[in-house]
Amino acid sequence: MSAKLKVKVGSCSVKGLKEENQDSLGHIIPDNLNLLAGKGIACALADGVSSSAEAKQASQCCITGFLEDYYSTPDSWSVKKSGGKVLTAINNWLFSQSNQYRDASRGLVSTFSALVLKSTTAHLFHVGDTRIYLFRANNLEQLTTDHRIQIPGEKEYLARAMGVDFRLDIDYKSLSVDVGDLFLITTDGVHDYLADKALTKILRSDETDLNTLCETIVKQSLENKSSDNVSCQLIRVTELPSQDADEVFSQLTEYPFPPELYEGVILDGYRITRELHASSTSQLYLAVDTDTDEKVVLKTPSVNFEDDPAYLERFQLEEWIGRRIDSPHVIRTVEQIRPRRFMYYVMEYIEGKTLEQWMVDQTDVDLTVIRNIVSQTVSGLRAFHRMDMLHQDIKPGNIMITVDGVVKIVDFGSTKIAGIADISTPVQRSELLGTKNYTAPEYLLGESGTARSDMFSLGCIIYEMITKKLPYGSTLSRSSDQASVKRLKYTPISNHVSDIPHWVDKAIRTAVQVNPDNRYERLSELETDLRKPNLVYLKEESLPLMERNPIVFWRSVSVILLVTNVVIIYLYSQT
Repeated sequence: MSAKLKVKVGSCSVKGLKEENQDSLGHIIPDNLNLLAGKGIACALADGVSSSAEAKQASQCCITGFLEDYYSTPDSWSVKKSGGKVLTAINNWLFSQSNQYRDASRGLVSTFSALVLKSTTAHLFHVGDTRIYLFRANNLEQLTTDHRIQIPGEKEYLARAMGVDFRLDIDYKSLSVDVGDLFLITTDGVHDYLADKALTKILRSDETDLNTLCETIVKQSLENKSSDNVSCQLIRVTELPSQDADEVFSQLTEYPFPPELYEGVILDGYRITRELHASSTSQLYLAVDTDTDEKVVLKTPSVNFEDDPAYLERFQLEEWIGRRIDSPHVIRTVEQIRPRRFMYYVMEYIEGKTLEQWMVDQTDVDLTVIRNIVSQTVSGLRAFHRMDMLHQDIKPGNIMITVDGVVKIVDFGSTKIAGIADISTPVQRSELLGTKNYTAPEYLLGESGTARSDMFSLGCIIYEMITKKLPYGSTLSRSSDQASVKRLKYTPISNHVSDIPHWVDKAIRTAVQVNPDNRYERLSELETDLRKPNLVYLKEESLPLMERNPIVFWRSVSVILLVTNVVIIYLYSQT
């Protein structure tokens, strides 16, 4: 039996010497095992800023909003993205409410700290001067930084808080967790009056009940003349999720591989028509649903990998991904109503051709058609990115164009899911690179990808649709270290096609920059700059050739001089 993430939680919160307790705290430990594994355990504490008349409401909104909305975010999102998105939304609401009062004293402002434990990792979110500590091996370590400003001759002021500004700067960090770790979350009513040494002494005591320990911390804070609300929360990790390799493999092989499939075979109500494609990693079959007569595609795993847990996990995640992405420009995974007896999944049947075949068939460059294909592909990619997924294998063979001209992205075999990457597993996962001619350089260097990595691949495809060639030729596929990547040189489109506007070439060049920081920040920027001239690029186009492209200028001068010399020599020889 595999172990699950388990914690014990204790807390205590009192108003102290104040008339009202403006602190709020809470935690959620999901009963649903899938939710526990996918989203983890969340604990949070907020301290309403006392200068605001609505401080209590502000702190309650932070706690209730975070604990409820965090678990409503897609399970494909990472903890970092889920927490960040939720806190940004809460902050915007608090700030908008504060603006309605037009009175700073009535604003909804609160400090906030949250701890999310998922798998074997702790994720911390922090704004303000509440604190999160880690008590491990009898030592206390402060994990957060107080957002305070000290003005000489005056008292300290909060530098950051929820609801102060439309923009929210959140501190985030993650760290590995061990069984026995004890996390302490406190308001300033505690840590301004109890030094780390005093807190450590309490936590080192023989007392094991966390509620009692919290009460002791609160009591000693008040005895030390704490004039604020006093609140703290303790979270002890008692068990971490673990699975041995045999158990994981058993789960991954719950369904056996399908038998040999050929025309006429019926598999779970799907009648095989013919094989569409076969590779070393999978097979695709055209089939008909015997209940609805709908044409579908069955994808089956390759028997070459029946003993490879990493392959089996990736294959099963492909269906998981397909069920979560809803876009007309991403191939649809068909929900199976009938019981399944074998390992495979079902997709919609696309009648059309790959972009790879489309490029072979095209003889003329039509920018209007290319822009339409790009816009639909961008729409499909954004569906991945909204779900915190990277496709990682965008290439002409993985883009389909239907007979009606609809573009659809296919094949999720290399897709990276941030929410799944947060979960530890004994399976040795490896990053699957796409086709090297379209793979972003950062992948070739063993670095992590971003949405800009998918953009690089798309940029290469746009270049190829126009020129039938690649922006870096074959040198990209041979680049595997910093030195070779730095030597990559972009070939201007004008070297291959003469009638493409300079600003179109610049847009593509920006998308395929070797350094991802130099690419567009968003796919929409690339899409826009392909449709209408970017003023910056137009200004560059108006510059003299020597300034715009000195290499081409001096090459042209050299050719002219060479031709001139040849002519002079010829004329001289005739005299």
